[in-house]
Amino acid sequence: MSRKLSYIVFATMVAFFGCFFLAPIWTTVVSAFRTADGGFTGEFVWEVFRNPLYREGLTNAFWIALWTTLGCLVVSLPLAVLHVRYLFPGRVLLNSLVLTPMVLPPFVGAIGVKAMLGQAGALNSFLAAVGLMDPGHPIDWLGEGQMFGIVIMEVLHLYPIIYLNAAAALANLDPAMEEAAANLGCTPARRFWRVTLPLIMPGVFAGGTIVFIWAFTELGVPLVFDYDRVTSVQIFRSLNDLSGNPFPYALVFVMLVFSGGFYMLGKVLFGRSDAVGGGKATTSREMIEVKPMWGWAMTALFAGVTFLAVVPHLGVVLLSVASDWYQTVLPTGITLDHFRDALGHDLTLSSISNSLKYSSLAVLVDLVLGVGVAYVVVRTKIPGRQMLDTMAMLPLAVPGLVMAFGYLAMSREGQPLSFLMLGENPILLLVIAYSVRRLPYVVRSASAGFQQVSPSLEEAAQNMGATPERALWRITLPLVAPNLVAGGLLAFAFAMLEVSDSMILAQQAAHFPITKAIYSLIGALGSGPNLAAALGVWAMVFLTVTIVGAAVLLGKKMGALFRG
Repeated sequence: MSRKLSYIVFATMVAFFGCFFLAPIWTTVVSAFRTADGGFTGEFVWEVFRNPLYREGLTNAFWIALWTTLGCLVVSLPLAVLHVRYLFPGRVLLNSLVLTPMVLPPFVGAIGVKAMLGQAGALNSFLAAVGLMDPGHPIDWLGEGQMFGIVIMEVLHLYPIIYLNAAAALANLDPAMEEAAANLGCTPARRFWRVTLPLIMPGVFAGGTIVFIWAFTELGVPLVFDYDRVTSVQIFRSLNDLSGNPFPYALVFVMLVFSGGFYMLGKVLFGRSDAVGGGKATTSREMIEVKPMWGWAMTALFAGVTFLAVVPHLGVVLLSVASDWYQTVLPTGITLDHFRDALGHDLTLSSISNSLKYSSLAVLVDLVLGVGVAYVVVRTKIPGRQMLDTMAMLPLAVPGLVMAFGYLAMSREGQPLSFLMLGENPILLLVIAYSVRRLPYVVRSASAGFQQVSPSLEEAAQNMGATPERALWRITLPLVAPNLVAGGLLAFAFAMLEVSDSMILAQQAAHFPITKAIYSLIGALGSGPNLAAALGVWAMVFLTVTIVGAAVLLGKKMGALFRG
């Protein structure tokens, strides 16, 4: 790529980012401080902290995020250590299954959990059958324990993010550092806490920051659990009262400040990539062979965590094939009619078609922008290239709710982005929203590809008379194609199952994406939850194939996609 084209890519990315990332955020911020006559006031934001209802929502969101992050750390760190350091039966297979929890949005898994933990669900039925509970007075597991249930759902869904980052950091850690501590008499436990953990903390915190922000702004699970005392749901409930009401924007602004603050705190404390002991290991690590008993114990731990993580998915599958599942441990009847009905339902058919269109177009945008950004950052020396990389990663730190509200405000009649609304059809708006939110995956995977391909290949082509652009097109891009396919698959899969943008920007049933259709079916009478579960199973199968494909193509680079 010539220097001139590099500057064009830089300018294009800055313009795109300014229009479709910074501008919506700025619009949301301004709306939070604007009075009815166009003046400035901080009263609305201050009211968020004075109002006990909003204050409780923020407090609950913080606790959900904190306990989710701690839970993910407790689950993922031991697994990462076992995988990197020890040989045990099924190690490779179990590592490949670690991404299984991410094949379904947690709010879809919550449907299965409700079927199992409801007052007439599987758990109470089992307890009543063995005489541990009075059938006339069932335990309301999802009543007072709603927050606990949300945290469990989030931990089971998000722990792979920290696991991937921790495993990558451990794999890159120089064994000589730990060997030196061992030679000085440091015990294994003390060595882990005093040497290993501080050295891998940047990688761990990179994943932990994403998990914290994700859980702090999670919308789907609290909605399904009917837990309204959290900020994300309070914002969603206010959608019908946006006209002339600044409080929803004030709530969104406060959420943005908190999530952005958490992200920057993580960057300041643990964001240095040149930390002592970081980088590639100078010597190879020898895997430790353990006794068969300990090896099978490690296998059981890995398999047990994976099984717990897929329990919500099993609940969704059971609900999707249940003809009757009420006050019984398992469904009393099995049917495949829900799958047929789900694919024949007007709402589900249109939602699948809509999601395919929105996601495909978003991936095309991401591939064009992602390749350009990654090339400029990795292969050029132009000033500001690191800022370009930072810009591309920022969508990971900004809640989807914030972006969605900004798009909603800017796409109204007379606003700068109103041209993105084709009448009542939000296709362009959703394509832009999806592409901005999923761009980091493509940038990171493309960057990994460019780092693996030697620049000398392009230089050789140019020495033979090829232009920089032709050398890039004919030499480099074919070599990094597996990385681009992997990043594109992940961007496509997660766009297909995007929650925040889909729930807020798609207002008409004819334009619902899959996630909005699933949410609508959950609340429908009759077989609505069964149809939602069946649609969730179709989504689960689809996302499983794409994530496994991306994992095969990217290998150990997978963790870098979930790093801010």
